[in-house]
This record gives sequence, C-alpha cells and structure tokens, in this order.
Amino acid sequence: MSKNATTKKKLSAEEQKKILSLLKARFEKNTNRHKGLDWGKVQTKLEAEPAKLWSLDQMEASGGEPDVVGFDKKTDEYIFFDCSPESPAGRRSYCYDQEALESRKANKPADSAMNAAAEMGIELLTEEEYQTLQLLGKFDLKTSSWLRTPTPVRKLGGAIFGDQRFDRVFIYHNGAESYYAARGFRGSLRV
Repeated sequence: MSKNATTKKKLSAEEQKKILSLLKARFEKNTNRHKGLDWGKVQTKLEAEPAKLWSLDQMEASGGEPDVVGFDKKTDEYIFFDCSPESPAGRRSYCYDQEALESRKANKPADSAMNAAAEMGIELLTEEEYQTLQLLGKFDLKTSSWLRTPTPVRKLGGAIFGDQRFDRVFIYHNGAESYYAARGFRGSLRV
C-alpha cells in the first residue's frame, strides 16, 4: 500500500472500472460462495460507495482476493471476505494491535494487523466469520490468520488466530505481540 493510496481513499474512474471487472469475474467464478445473489445489485451498491470500493481495492492489492460471501437482509448489506487460499501475502508478519506493537522492545514488526485493517477500512474476521469462510473452501492450509480477539482474551495479553490442518479448522491463541512470516490477517467489509 502506498502512502498516497492510503490518504486519498478514492479510486480514479479507470481504477474503479478495473476493480469492478476483477470482482465481477471472481463473483462469477465462485458462485458457491454467494448462491442466489445478483452481481448487478452488488455493483450498484459498490458504485454508490466509492470509499468501500477503495477498501476492496486495498484488499486486492495486498493479496486478499475479496469476494461476496453473503447478504445481510437486516442491514441491506453485502458481505465481502478475503478469499485468498492463504492468508494475504501483503499482510503478514504483523503483531495483533498497537498495544502489542508498542510493547515490543526489539525486532518490532512493520505494523499490527488491527492498524493495517483500520487503514484499509476493513475489520478483521471474527472467529465465527472465519468458521463461515472455512465452510466455503479450503483456506489457510499453510498459513494462519489473526482474528478479531474477544476483549477478555486481549486484556490478558493474548490474541487468537485460525488455520486449517488435517481437514479441521483450529482456533489458537498467542501473545498479541508475536508475529510470524506465515501469519497475516483476513478482513471483512460490508457494503
């Protein structure tokens, strides 16, 4: 992510056309993720909210491969998740949050998952959302992804992450200040 991209939060007409075309192709290729949903309606929503389209572009640029995974009838919102097979390559080697980043005395990572997500305008997946994602395919077979951590766990210094091994989804814990080359984070966005 370039600094310029993170400050303007708006795509040019050409950039909008490019990301919409990419999202449409992914939507049509992966119909199992969003049965019964119509791309035309999704695109209309996206075109009405350029800041959200910018966030999806940021998800794509960092390797997330965002796709529609559902529709919330109560809020009239389409739900996008990062659907890359492995945790997005451009979002790895981050600790969990700002507090964890500040607690490291040496070998600090470049950023935290929570900071990077906020800059992109997205939320980390919750444990429940991660379980939902895993019903749609095989994700994080070689990597792991930080998940939005419940407050009681975070207050004790921990954070949670998930992966899939042995045909099972596992949710683990780690110190929030830890970071690994194979751990990134997956995001969600509502439009």
